[in-house]
Amino acid sequence: MAHAQDGLLYAQWVELLGWLQAEAAARGLGFEKVADFPDYIYRMERPYDLPTTVMSVALTTGGQPLLVAAVSPRHVDLKGVSLRLMGGSKHWHLHAGERGLLEGKRPFTRERLATLLDGAVKGVA
Repeated sequence: MAHAQDGLLYAQWVELLGWLQAEAAARGLGFEKVADFPDYIYRMERPYDLPTTVMSVALTTGGQPLLVAAVSPRHVDLKGVSLRLMGGSKHWHLHAGERGLLEGKRPFTRERLATLLDGAVKGVA
């Protein structure tokens, strides 16, 4: 049953990557790829079927990471997305929902992401 949500999760991850890139640009933050999926790196001649190669990204300020976002690799049973603020204990765990990522039972929206980033930039997240 957990694998039935995999396609949703990775499609929603791609959408979140777009939000992160746009929100970073709007705030003058950097957007950097941190890592690719291991099965992309070691795919050899096998076809690659995930919608992106990017497994984690960082939003940066002054060359230092402010927030790191990552999705679970394919081989993990309980997959999800994590958002972590650097230099503190704030973090969020998201999972796939029918209509988008969920933060617990609450939809995780672009507006919610914007609120988190505004707080992080101001130092109050």
